[in-house]
Amino acid sequence: MSLIQYTTANHVAEILIHNPPVNALTEALLDDYIDALHKAGQDDGVRAVIVSSAVPGRFCAGLDLKAINDGQANVPDLLERLYRQMTDAQYALNKPSIAAVNGTARGGGMTMSISCDVIIASEDSTFGYPEIDAGVLPSIHFNHLPKIVGKHRAFELLFSGRTFGPGEAKELGLVSQVVPADQVMPAARALAAVFCGKPRDVMRLGRQAFKEASDPHYRAAVSSAVDNFCHVASLPDAQEGFAAFAQKRKPKWNGA
Repeated sequence: MSLIQYTTANHVAEILIHNPPVNALTEALLDDYIDALHKAGQDDGVRAVIVSSAVPGRFCAGLDLKAINDGQANVPDLLERLYRQMTDAQYALNKPSIAAVNGTARGGGMTMSISCDVIIASEDSTFGYPEIDAGVLPSIHFNHLPKIVGKHRAFELLFSGRTFGPGEAKELGLVSQVVPADQVMPAARALAAVFCGKPRDVMRLGRQAFKEASDPHYRAAVSSAVDNFCHVASLPDAQEGFAAFAQKRKPKWNGA
């Protein structure tokens, strides 16, 4: 059973994440999501892509830490999909993509949304990089976040792990539009229609040139992020962080 709902209409592919209750990222979900991106990219009738959630109030909570702690998920395999395969699929997508964030976006959910070309957020959405509170690092964001919000603000967000709302996300430049909760998909569809009305080949070549200009070293950055995350995830503090998350308790850090 697919964890992704995929539909097309008016030259727009809509990819909705559906892994209740929080859309935690599993290997199966990421495989389905990557397949959906490839499907949209290969469909000449699709001119724009919208990524959102079919779970009310949740966009994506990030990696399934409970499954990692229980030994049901393998960190390198998850990162291969999230950091390499998904990033490659988004980078090579020959049409614009819009993340319609209609709820909580954390960790890997931030990776999914920021991999898109535009983010539209609901007024009740929230964002955050909580990896540090699980004893790991949001390594993939070390590359792009400082370029968007500046070095010092990026450091504060990444190493405090705090939650922030759509207003701050827009002020930081992470989000393009903030709209009422019931207007997220209509706003995304309206913007997708604008993109669909532009010359297809010009949009395709322009997006490719934009990606190359804005992040020419993304492959090297992805490889570094995978190595960094895997190294940190092997440390005792990361094991304690995973266990504390699964057991819903406060972690006891090494040396604390």
